[in-house]
Parts: sequence; C-alpha cells; structure tokens
Amino acid sequence: MSVLNHFLQKIPSVDQILQQHDLKSLIALYSRPLVLESVQETLDELRGMLRSHAITTADFTERLEQISEQVKHRLEKRFRPSLRKIINATGVILHTNVGRAPLAVEVGETLQQIASSYSNLEYRLEKGERGHRDSHFEARATRLLKCEAATVVNNNAAAVFLILNTIAAGKKVIVSRGELIEIGGSFRIPEIMERSGAFLLEVGTTNRTRIADYREAITAETGLILRVHPSNYKIIGFTERPERSELASLAQEQGLPLVEDVGSGYLFQVQNAALRDEPTVDEALREGVDLVCFSGDKLLGGPQAGIIVGKRKWVEKIRRNPLMRICRVDKMTYAALEWIWIQYEKGTYQELLPVYRMLAASREEIRVRAQRLSESIPQESFSCVLIEGDSLIGGGSAPEERLPTCLLAVRSRTISVNVLEQALRRGPTPILARIEDGAVLLDLRTVLPGEEQFISTAFCALSSR
Repeated sequence: MSVLNHFLQKIPSVDQILQQHDLKSLIALYSRPLVLESVQETLDELRGMLRSHAITTADFTERLEQISEQVKHRLEKRFRPSLRKIINATGVILHTNVGRAPLAVEVGETLQQIASSYSNLEYRLEKGERGHRDSHFEARATRLLKCEAATVVNNNAAAVFLILNTIAAGKKVIVSRGELIEIGGSFRIPEIMERSGAFLLEVGTTNRTRIADYREAITAETGLILRVHPSNYKIIGFTERPERSELASLAQEQGLPLVEDVGSGYLFQVQNAALRDEPTVDEALREGVDLVCFSGDKLLGGPQAGIIVGKRKWVEKIRRNPLMRICRVDKMTYAALEWIWIQYEKGTYQELLPVYRMLAASREEIRVRAQRLSESIPQESFSCVLIEGDSLIGGGSAPEERLPTCLLAVRSRTISVNVLEQALRRGPTPILARIEDGAVLLDLRTVLPGEEQFISTAFCALSSR
C-alpha cells in the first residue's frame, strides 16, 4: 500500500463524522443537507492536500482532530453577511471604498421603523389618494435652499445623465476642457454625455477658459452650458475660469439653461479652512445656476443619492423622463434624506452628522482619544507612539486639503507590520488602518465614538495568541 493510500484510508467516512456530537448540534442549527455538504467539502480539501503533498504527517493528524471545527468554521463563513460593519481608522473621512459618509445613529432608528412596516411613500394621508414620493423630500429641500423644485435619483452620475438626456439629447453641450473630469469607477463626463444622447462641445484649454470661448461656441444647436467642479484634482498656476455669475448672465442672455455639477453636496459654507475652496449648492443657486446636482453621501452627510435642485420647469421635465423610473430611489433613501434635511433646517447638522463632527475635530481632541486607546493596548506585545500627521476629506472633495491630526503608531514585538495590518483587517470587526515607516497608523478622526473598544479588543486578542 502506498503512503498516500495509507493516509487516505485514515480519513473517516462522512457518516462517521455526522455521528459526532458537535456535528449533530450543527445539523440542528443549519440542517442536515448543509452540514453534509460542508463535511464533503472539508474532506475533499483534505484529500486534495494529501495528493498535492501540501500537508505534513503532523498537520494531517491535527486536521483530522479538527474536522468538526473546520466544518463549523466553513458554515459560519458561508452564512456570515458579506456586507459588514468595519472600523475606518485610515483618517479618510469620505472613503469611497467603505461607504463614504456614515449616517448618524438616529437615522438608523428612523430607517428601522420605515423598513419594518408599510409607509405613505406614495400616498397622501390628508386626501386619501395617491401621492408622489418626492413629496417627502422636495418641500424641505426647496425651503432650505430657496429654490423652486427638487428631485432625487440613485446617485450623482444618474443625475448628470438624466439632466443631459432630458434637456440636451440631440443637442450640443458646452463644457470647458478643464472640466472634462473622471471620478473613480470610470465616471467620465464625455462618456456620460455620449450615452445621454447629447453632443460634447469642448471650449477653451485645459488651464484657461474665458467667457468669450463659451459665447463663440453658442449656436442654434446648443442645448445647455455645463459647469463641472473638478472635485478630485486642482489646476494651479497660469489658469483662468469664468466666474459662475458670468456664465449665468450669458446663459440667460442666450435663453439657455446653465447646469452645474458641484459634486460633493456641500450645501452651505462652514468655518473650516479645508473647505474654503469647495463650492456650495447655496452659492450656485444664488448666482443664477438653473439646475444644480450633487451627491448625497459626501459632504451632505446622507445616503447615496443624486440630488437635483433648481428651476421648476427643468425639474418637472426631468421627472417626466421615462428613464426617471429606472433611477429613482426607495423609501429608505427618502427616510434618511428627510432626517438629514430636518437637521439642516434646525441648524443642528454640524453637531449631529458624523462627517461634520469629524471635520471639526481638533488635533488635540484626537490626541486625547489616541492616548486613551494606547493605554488599553497590551504593552508587552505592542509598542505605541503618538505622532503628528494629516487626515484627508476624500470622496473627491477638497483635493490636496489636509486636516492636522494625531496618529497612533503601533508596532508589534513579534509579527511584521504587514501581518499585523492583515490581522486587524480580517478580524471579527474589521479595522482598516494605514502602514507607514514600519508601523500601523490609526487615525481616530474617522473612528466613531465607542469604536475604540473594538480596536482595543482586537489588539488584546492578538496579544494572547
């Protein structure tokens, strides 16, 4: 008998394994077919390792003893939701890969009520008749921003697309060459325009575009003028760009709508140096822009959405576009947005929205939190040092602007920095951090209140291994 066959014969049968007490408990929890499938996969994996000589005799014996644990782990992994809570200790506030703006805890309470029951999404309770879902959004938005109308779609790319498709399909849209942006995920203005049915007409140069360039480009075939905020880069040096008010005057003179994509959803100026160059929705509307669109999950501090505000005649036309139904949002988004708008109306948004609390946090406040966290990390296993650094706003907002912060630099006394970062990222509650100069850097600016305990627990668990 070969060595391989000798070990293969030592593997118990599926029936033998299913008779184990631990497996009977798993059957009660998951059902027999699912446990059976998991046992078969576990045994197939073990046989494959034997045949490929990827396992030693000692490892083989250990794995035989742990079959029930392996089956349990396999089932737990299979039924663990893939979309999970994580702790963002990177210091990037609007981190696109981790969901951008976190919602306030109070929003979750509102969403739970709406999600677990029926709602008046499209029903007018006062008159007992069908209503429109925008009614839960439009009145508050128009009152807050002092505009005529508002609607919402599933993201800002959809908002730009619908505006172009509704107003300028088959016509030319004038855009400065310096504003032909690409934002993450291959969202490119020229490609969106092409799909919308509008034709791009570039004016000016990358670094300099004058009001005369726009004026000379206008013909009977022009559908609208589009102004785009270059949200994830800056052009500096020998540059020129018409003032928004100049474009608004030109558009009005020529009977054309002026549309602006302001990107981040920064409604009003706040006292924060990092946002000094970020355009606000309020300014765009006051300076005569006919339609303004922006994201809901960036500086607005809300859920993913694309919001369109401005002149009623254009918003109503967009609502009647058959493609609007494809892009509309559900009751959960309306519920979250309404809660957000209420905070803006009440003037409490800077205190209640996590994004603005993070933006306002001083280096000293973060230092106090970082020091407290460092004291809870086992010193026998890790060294902790507080260092100065910078946080980023992210999400295509305020490019190159940095927020002074205090970083907790952690080094393990036993494992490499890459292994430490991986262990934190793969833990029960994943923790995302940065690696720099041989240390894991934790920026508590983006760690929500109360989440420090998860970080402390993760380090304690690693220390006890």
